[in-house]
Amino acid sequence: MNYGNIKYYDIANGEGVRVSLFVSGCTHHCQQCFNPETWDFNYGKPFTREVEDKIIEALKPGYVNGLTLLGGEPMEVVNQQVLLPFVKRVKELYPNKTIWCYTGYLLDEELQKPSRAYNKDITPEFLKYIDILVDGEFKYQLKDITLRFKGSSNQRVIDVPATLKSGHIVLSHLNEKRSKDFKNLD
Repeated sequence: MNYGNIKYYDIANGEGVRVSLFVSGCTHHCQQCFNPETWDFNYGKPFTREVEDKIIEALKPGYVNGLTLLGGEPMEVVNQQVLLPFVKRVKELYPNKTIWCYTGYLLDEELQKPSRAYNKDITPEFLKYIDILVDGEFKYQLKDITLRFKGSSNQRVIDVPATLKSGHIVLSHLNEKRSKDFKNLD
């Protein structure tokens, strides 16, 4: 797997200060994607053990809330294969830090049943390590800057542990809109 970028002090892609890994490879090709160069699976640099170690070290400070996976598409099966052992390692070392994942795939329609994003040997286990999943393709015609942690109104901010426990989609309280101060900026 390759990656396009790593942000070590990111406050835009999840709650609090985060380390964000932008993986390469995406088959969605959303209109007006903010990161189209990462559609190419060969874009960027190889995700090596040294890169992984650097991210692990960057997660160490108490003020860092956790890790965010985005891209590209972390939930492409070839990316899940590489990311699964990494997220396991993150959770073992930092059980109180959250892992967020942004995906164009829908949790209940594509990540929990057979689809091009589902591998019965990887995907169910991978999801167990995700705390918040922002799912759904970015839809330019539904773009809304008042939304928190998502770009278009079709996307959902999902509490994955609660969803897996209950058997139905549980939206996070973070799914709400931003303050009214942002209302008239579009």
